[in-house]
Formats: sequence, C-alpha cells, structure tokens
Amino acid sequence: MLTTATALAVLLGSVTLAAAGAGPAAADSSALLPLKSSGDIVVDGVHHRVFISDPTAGQVVVTDYAGTVTAAVGSLPGVHGLELSPDSGTLYAAVRDADAVVAIDTATATESRRFATGAGAGPSYVALAGGKLWFSYGSSGNGNIGSLDPSGVDPKVTLGQDTGRTFYDAPILDASAGAPGTLVAGAPGQSPVELAVYDVSSGTASRTAYAFDPGSTGGGNLQDLAVTPDGKDVVTASGAPYYQAVYKLTDLTADGKYVTNTYPNAVDIAPNGDVAAGTSSSYEPDVHVFKQGVPTPVKQYDLPDTGTPGDSDLLAPAGLAWAPDESRLFALSKNGADAYALRIYDAPTKASTTLTVNAPATAGRGTSLALTGTLASSAAFGADTKVSVTRTDDESPAGKPLGTATVETDGSYTLADTPPAGGKVTYTVTYAGDDAHAGASATHEVSVAKSAAALTLNNDGKVYGYGSDVTFAAHLGTTYKNRTVEIWADPYGSDKPNTLVKKGTVDSHGNLSATVRLTRDTKVSATFTGDTRYAARTVTSSAYTRVAISTSLSGSYKSATAWNQKYSYFHQSKDPVQNTTMSMYPERTYQLQVQRYADGAWRTTATEYFSLDRHGRDAATLDGTPPIGPRFRIRSSYIDPKSGDNVNTTTYGAWKYFVFTR
Repeated sequence: MLTTATALAVLLGSVTLAAAGAGPAAADSSALLPLKSSGDIVVDGVHHRVFISDPTAGQVVVTDYAGTVTAAVGSLPGVHGLELSPDSGTLYAAVRDADAVVAIDTATATESRRFATGAGAGPSYVALAGGKLWFSYGSSGNGNIGSLDPSGVDPKVTLGQDTGRTFYDAPILDASAGAPGTLVAGAPGQSPVELAVYDVSSGTASRTAYAFDPGSTGGGNLQDLAVTPDGKDVVTASGAPYYQAVYKLTDLTADGKYVTNTYPNAVDIAPNGDVAAGTSSSYEPDVHVFKQGVPTPVKQYDLPDTGTPGDSDLLAPAGLAWAPDESRLFALSKNGADAYALRIYDAPTKASTTLTVNAPATAGRGTSLALTGTLASSAAFGADTKVSVTRTDDESPAGKPLGTATVETDGSYTLADTPPAGGKVTYTVTYAGDDAHAGASATHEVSVAKSAAALTLNNDGKVYGYGSDVTFAAHLGTTYKNRTVEIWADPYGSDKPNTLVKKGTVDSHGNLSATVRLTRDTKVSATFTGDTRYAARTVTSSAYTRVAISTSLSGSYKSATAWNQKYSYFHQSKDPVQNTTMSMYPERTYQLQVQRYADGAWRTTATEYFSLDRHGRDAATLDGTPPIGPRFRIRSSYIDPKSGDNVNTTTYGAWKYFVFTR
C-alpha cells in the first residue's frame, strides 16, 4: 500500500512547468494507479478510457482521460498484451497464465468472452491483422505465433503459424491499418534485436522479411515496437542504440531514426504519424515527441522524482499511448517506492511556448505605464502573431480586455495602459496558441497608488465645559464614487468604547455634521473608507472637556463684600469647612489650594490632594489657630493627570475668600 508521503510526492509531480522548444517539460497532470506491475497500455478514443494491464495482479485497470480509475477487470492472471478493435468496442487481452485471450466490452469495462488458446499456449501479445486476432506464445526456445477468429462462434484457433521457428520467446506483435495483411514481430529483451514480417492476408502467416540485428546497429534488449499508420515502416525501442530505429517492412533495412537518449523502452505512433518515444532515463527527459519523419523532438518531458530522493521516476516499458485524436499523450511511470502513476500530457505535438510580461511594480493612478514581454518557442511564429491583454482591478474584478499587442520578429511586444483604479492591478497576457504552438499565459501585478482624498474635521484642540453639546463638522473633497463619511467619538478612559455617532452621505458641499455631548476629553474621528480611485483616510480632532466643580465654605458667621470680592467671616475659634463636589471618575482626587494676601500679592500657603467619595464629594476642615486680620482664599481644582486620571482637562474651581476675626 502506498504511504501518504509517497502519494503526496507523486501528486506533486504533476505541477506544470513551462519549457521552450524541445527542452524538458513536465506532465500537465498525473494520477496514482493501483498497480503492482505493468504490461501494456491502450487508449479508447470513443469512450475516453485508458486500459492498462497488470500481470502480477491479474487485472486490467480502467481510467478516464483524467487518470481517475473507473473500473478494474479481474481474473486475468498474467495478462500482458492489449489490442483494441477498429470500432473501439472490444479490447482483446492476452492472458498468459489462463491460456486464453479475453475480450473486454469497452463500454461496460467487463469481460464479454474468453477464447481458450490451448494448454501451454498462454498468449503474451496480441494484434489484429488480415481479419484475425494474432497472438504470440511460448518460451525457452519455443516462441511462436497463433491466430483465432474472434468474430464467429468457433474461434478456430491455429497454433504454430511461425513455421520458421524464429523466436526464442513469445514475440512482441503489432500491425497497422495501412498494411492490413501484414504482421510484425520482434524478440523481447533479446540482444541483438530480431525482427520478422509476415503476410497474413490469407489467414496463415507467411514470413516476408527477417533480420537479426537489423541495420547492423548492434542494438539489443527490445522493449516495444510500433508499425507506422501508412504501413511502410516499423519503429523499435530497444535498450541500445540510444534512438528509436526505423526499418522498412519490405526488407527490414534501416529507414531513419528518432533520436532520444539512454535506454529506449517505449514507442507509440499517432494516427497522423507523429511518434511518441520513451526512454528509461534517470537524469534526462523520459518522453520525447516527434513530428513524422523528423529525427529531433518537438517536445520532451522529464519525469519528476516522487519516490526516494535523488531517484527519478522512470517510464514503464511500453508505457506510452496516444489518444486517437492526438489531443493527449498518456505515459505510465513508476517511482523508487514502486508507485505507479498515469501522466497526461495535453497538446503534446505542439511546440512549447514561453510567455513573459513585465511592468513597473508600482505606478500612480491615471498614469500611463508600459507592459512589455516576450513570446518564445523553438518553432517560428507567423508574421501577425498577437497576444491578448486583460486588466483585472477593483473596478473590473472579472477582467477588462485591453486589446492585443503584435509580437515583433524578435519575440517582443509592448502595450501601454493607464490604470483608472488604485490598489492591486493584475495584467494577464495570453497567447492562444495555433496548430504548431501550445498556448501560454503570464501575469504581472502592479501596486497602483490611489489619489489622496481631502478630509477635514473642526474643533481640534478646543476646550469645552462639562456636558456641552458640540457639533463636529467633517468636510470631504473630491472622490470618485464613495461620498460616505463616518464620525466616531472615543472618550478618554478604557471604560468607554469608540462609538459611531453618525454615518451618512455628505451634502452637496461635501459636509457632514454630528453633535457629541462631551463629559470627558474625546477624540473625534472622521473616516472616509475610500473607493477604487481615492485612498481611505481618517482625520481626528481632540476636544478637551473640563470637569464640573462646585465649592462652598461653611461655618462663617457672616459674609460681606470687601476688596471687590465677597468674603466669608469666621471667628478665630471656628474651623472653616471647604465643601467640594466634582464630576466623578474612579479614584479621582482634587487639589486643595490655600493662599494668603501679603506684601501686595496672593501667596500660596498650602497645596494638598484629597480623595473624593464615590459621589464625587469631600469636606475639608481647616483647623488650627489662624491669625486675625489677614485675607485668605481657597479653591478646589482637577489637575490632569495629578488628580489620578487623565480623562478630563485641568479645571480650576472658583476662589472662595475669607477672613478670621475675634
């Protein structure tokens, strides 16, 4: 069972990377497969299914084009070679250890018929040619070819069709609609390579060409072969030489090559003749795509490392298969932890393209900026190649097309834009692709500075009496669409929250007012939340509030006006009492100050702080033996922050004047 760490590693191998020309590229997507081994892979273009044989588990696993497993056909011990009928209705599977060829209904992915091939004639590979199903069987010097007719009630199995006893083991088989009466066979894993061609149009196999070490390359360890759609050639994949060799069916002489790299092990040919060639290459590309007859690849893919670190995934032998419409190429890979994955390459025959886009990282709103970039590929572009540009911002969250830019002969392009909105602006440049090039896109983000909104708030720094109702007026200048202002009041002290006083649309003059009752120092804020073109802004106004103080002197025997003030008169034996009431705050104290008039000025004789009770009251007694005659005055005050808090501004109480007599 695959561990979580391994599974994640395989999935991470599906990340798409761009690559130019024939350089390495990564799989467009991948999916884990529940395989213990692999034999063959076939693609059904009618039902959009992929069939993979698993000899060890005795099953054919079925996936959709995304690699999702949709079914598994079991009870197929040793199943290996697969062949799809021309109408894609039936998949034929060579089931070696059951001595049978099994027909699988491709629509339902279930076994529909089983053809016994006889004891000891367990088939390894299958191919349709000349109106019959041909299969290879045997080992240890007894490799041979048999045939059966899958269309009738009696399959009419005929063994020993290779009368020349060419092969040591059951050979790899293939055929092509371009040569309907021709069958090609190759010795698997043998060095040097051994090939044979048969005319099977009469229902029996007649050898027409044979080669031991075809092309005199010294190649060996044949892993896969495929007949070209036109029926002219066979392309082989053998461990050596390091290319997929091409041989004529007429005489098996060399007819070209598709140059890959170390240890070729797979080949499949699309209906239009394009070639997918695979190699078992740890540190080089594993999948190579060629246009028909062109020896250098148009695109290559390097399998990632999803298993043991430093141990790259490898392509499974014969692990390549085209979708019949050539829209996809499927590759079967295996990592160092024996985990299999199906890799799906989209548009494999189109040359990779690399698209870049550059722009300033920052810009001013309403200021023109230049978008530049390049479009590159190993395949030349046409004279009128264009890229499309889209701008996405807060005013156009779904994207606004800006038109196209023409790609110059050196691959460069330029487009100017003036972003109307501020904030994050994303430019997306897209190349749609064509018959020869894959599409590509690139993005670039620009931080566009918004314009500053003019916002003011009155009454900053002013001082008000306790309980005053004060009108605060905010003024908002030019903006784009948002004309809403919020006015907040935040009284000093942790026990009072910041409170929204008013929210509304400013009037035609840009004004919005709100009245705040002040009992403490208060920070009043006006906030404009911004819009797509003007930045959010907050301005504050600090309004200071006095405490409420009332004082009185008690214990006098009379009061009278003297020296232009009202004086209280006390007998020397009577202690005056200063009564103080003040707006309260927890642990608030007040300052008591006494002054005496001497030498033509009032001079402080005592200053002391006293606590207020929970109602904000206190009565302070002036005791002792005072002098008779001199004038005195007394007051109670709140001193910020010496009175124990800072929630109000310093407030001095009124002076109370008094004199002592006998």
